Amino acid sequence: QVQLVESGGGLVQAGDSLRLSCEASGGTFSRLAMAWFRRTPAKERDFVAAISWTGGSTSYADSVKGRFTISRDNAKNTVYLYMDSLQLADTAVYYCAANLESAIPKKPSYYDVWGQGTQVTVSA
Repeated sequence: QVQLVESGGGLVQAGDSLRLSCEASGGTFSRLAMAWFRRTPAKERDFVAAISWTGGSTSYADSVKGRFTISRDNAKNTVYLYMDSLQLADTAVYYCAANLESAIPKKPSYYDVWGQGTQVTVSA
């Protein structure tokens, strides 16, 4: 069974950059579509970005387009989320998720496996 572990969260200032990592184990990572979601006290898990199993297709939420980049290294069983020009509104718990069907939908209900989350806090 696939397991996901996120890392890289922390406290940063507005305008800073941060890279999140999500390492998968227990499955064929190269056949998984991967995504990042985030959760705040006011919102359930909002879609952030997704990447197909080949890395050839990506998708982003409008709020992060141009600032965040999702990528993957299938040799390392890891997906990354590079976050640039961080804003206060980016403060959230970030989760990575895997879709065993290889599609990259934006609804969290389509994702089969979730990590435990990593906190990102952006201060003024």
